[in-house]
Amino acid sequence: MASEHVVAFTDSNFDREVLQSEIPVLVDFWATWCAPCKAVAPLIDAVADENAGKVKVGKVNVDENQSTPGKYGVRGIPTIILFKGGAVVDQVVGAVPKSQIDALLAKALK
Repeated sequence: MASEHVVAFTDSNFDREVLQSEIPVLVDFWATWCAPCKAVAPLIDAVADENAGKVKVGKVNVDENQSTPGKYGVRGIPTIILFKGGAVVDQVVGAVPKSQIDALLAKALK
């Protein structure tokens, strides 16, 4: 992960890091073999850097952590889910432009 502001979420730390977070959390469900995931990665890094302190940004490797993606119905990757107060606010699936990720975050930052 290129940005120091991107957190690695796992099945074991997801509840603590995401669901119990005081600030909104943007979670990118991805895999190392996924080309669209690699295309979105720099956008996730940029969003993390731009929103440091306002939004927690992290990634879940779906190959290494299979319980969490299953809980949230992740069927395709990349899937980006926005959480606030422990609940899903919104999500997007696929390689989307940064403007779409920014619009997703705007919902949580109102």
